[in-house]
Amino acid sequence: MDILFKLTDKDIGEKENELKSNHRLRIASRGIVLRDDGKIAVFNKTNKNEYKLPGGGLEGDELPESAFKREVLEETGCEVEIINKLGVVEEENSLDNYKQISHIFVGKVLKDYKKLNLTKKEKDEGARLLWVLPEEALKLIKDCKNKIISSNYYTLNHTKFVVLRDSKILEYYLDNM
Repeated sequence: MDILFKLTDKDIGEKENELKSNHRLRIASRGIVLRDDGKIAVFNKTNKNEYKLPGGGLEGDELPESAFKREVLEETGCEVEIINKLGVVEEENSLDNYKQISHIFVGKVLKDYKKLNLTKKEKDEGARLLWVLPEEALKLIKDCKNKIISSNYYTLNHTKFVVLRDSKILEYYLDNM
């Protein structure tokens, strides 16, 4: 699998440190959810001023493709078919002693059930779904970078990684698709 890019503390303006040997490892799936009208899904957590792409962690022995479809259904209410696998993104966040490996997909909407299945965390953070053109999505994600705030669930540092990762995924998508 191609590594699209790797992010470290330095990329978000922090001092780069080595991860401790007991770091937490999370495997995730995320990416671009595309409708026939050319708009893509953007997940907005209003209470954090955060804009991000749909996705999340694998559960149990779940495959990355299955996790992407499940996460998309939960966060967008849409059933998708995967039309492309872009690669993998690695994040090493030493301040949170956390490494994440995300499988990045492009999914085409097959059916929109128009019902989100949000977690308590997502509801508490004011999650809502937007459909915008990819260029507008990139602008929303990049523009929130200096406006994000922490929540009861995630540090500011953690959210900075999310926003930078997703803006770089969208840039890659726009440059290569």
